[in-house]
Amino acid sequence: MNNLKIFCVTNLPSSKLEKLNLTLAGVGKNDFSNNYINCKNGDNIEFKEQYYSELTFHYWFWKNKLKEYSDHIWIGFCQKRRFWLKDNNLNIKNFEDLNNNILRKVPGEWEKFDAILCDPIPVSPAKKIKIIKRGWKNILKDPEIFFNKNKQTIKLHFDMHHGYGILDKAIDVMNIKDREEFRNFVDNKLKFSPHIMFISKKKIMNKWFHSLFDWLSECEKVFGFKNLNGYDQGRLYAYLSERYLPFWFEKYCKVKFGPWSFFDTEV
Repeated sequence: MNNLKIFCVTNLPSSKLEKLNLTLAGVGKNDFSNNYINCKNGDNIEFKEQYYSELTFHYWFWKNKLKEYSDHIWIGFCQKRRFWLKDNNLNIKNFEDLNNNILRKVPGEWEKFDAILCDPIPVSPAKKIKIIKRGWKNILKDPEIFFNKNKQTIKLHFDMHHGYGILDKAIDVMNIKDREEFRNFVDNKLKFSPHIMFISKKKIMNKWFHSLFDWLSECEKVFGFKNLNGYDQGRLYAYLSERYLPFWFEKYCKVKFGPWSFFDTEV
């Protein structure tokens, strides 16, 4: 029996996605066939999808389905353009490559770990022109940022892409046991596991979702929804979650990093 269950979240129906033998979940305003899990029933936050993105499904799954799974099942999440792979150093050139190399079984070495995260991506070195255009407030605070790549951290990356000081304000309302450790994490780390993708088991997943959505609820009191617009802030709660996820799992779990690939099934 296969003890791995991967859910792929999408905001667009896709005939190619339907051929990958993943369990598909549809979020957002589009209509989906019965080939996709419907997140608009039960306990849901579908009305927040514009700001929460794939977390809309994560929340629905946590509240409505997680309890149905046994403790030994590995449960994972990916999204319409980003997929778990079964091996490193795979060159995914076309849909056939993706279909042949997508992760579908639990590797034996996983039994030593509690969770699987995406292989990290670097945020340093940052392009100097981008630091000048979007990180000038950070430079005014610490001019060394411009020259020292070791100061071009997750914090700088978030400030440049999603608004100066936003991450600090969000951390200020985080639970006390994680607050300063997470602040230290983003202030010093030069890479992180992206895309809110992870694989773990029921008990750990439940703890993660409790911590995440409790924090995001507090963040909503600070940022709300009305003034969140455009690429930079439109999906703010997903962007915050993306940085919190690797910190939380690395703090509370024994983590293994796994291969993944970007592949646009719509092209």
